[in-house]
Amino acid sequence: MEYIRVTKENLESEHICCAISNNKDVQVASKKAWLAERFDEGLVFLKSAERGKCFIEYIPAENAWNPIEADGYMYIDCLWVSGSFKGHGYSSDLLNECIKDSKEKEKKGLCILSAAKKKPFLADPKFLGYKGFKVCDEADNGIQLWYLAFEDNAKLPSFKECAKHPRIDEKGYVLYYTNQCPFNAKYVPVLEETAKNNGISFKAVKIENREDAQNAPTPITTYALFCDGEYVTNEQMNDKRFLKLTGR
Repeated sequence: MEYIRVTKENLESEHICCAISNNKDVQVASKKAWLAERFDEGLVFLKSAERGKCFIEYIPAENAWNPIEADGYMYIDCLWVSGSFKGHGYSSDLLNECIKDSKEKEKKGLCILSAAKKKPFLADPKFLGYKGFKVCDEADNGIQLWYLAFEDNAKLPSFKECAKHPRIDEKGYVLYYTNQCPFNAKYVPVLEETAKNNGISFKAVKIENREDAQNAPTPITTYALFCDGEYVTNEQMNDKRFLKLTGR
């Protein structure tokens, strides 16, 4: 498998979204705009030369858009291999490249979000365990922070206090999200319109800077849905799924 590193120089010409073929799609544009601002912060986006769901995205943990304490670590935003790419060792290839690059940059190790059981849009805990990752912290909603240390006695990463107990004071449905996930550009407006048309209390909170992301009331900032203050899910929703969730 040939891999391509997406940079500022080739960002506009490269296909970067796992399930969107049209580079002019609003979802692609939002993701590329988000990436363009992250490259100077050390973000790396490595993908297969073939179009498809096969890539890894990582960034120095100090610059991650998540409420974590992990100075000196590299944070993996996303490791995604699916469809026909599964079962060929590409996940290992991408992770190995991340490990190599992170060691060359003298990082203490890697960290990534997962859960005890596989959850949508999160790393597979079985794969992480097989690769030597261990759990170093867990939020009340079951979202876990996993790590792979490169040196002995390295301080373990942890969630910030605001993320350990995911809860908010607002009533109704409240969605926290960022443009890190391209699908939000399409589906968040769908949820807003669906909620409006069905008399559902709904508020979308777009996290637009790193400081707000690092102090968010949820370990997952790409997509975190709350209802009456309680965390519900990180799974992307269309109109039908949202209406089913609300019992409409």
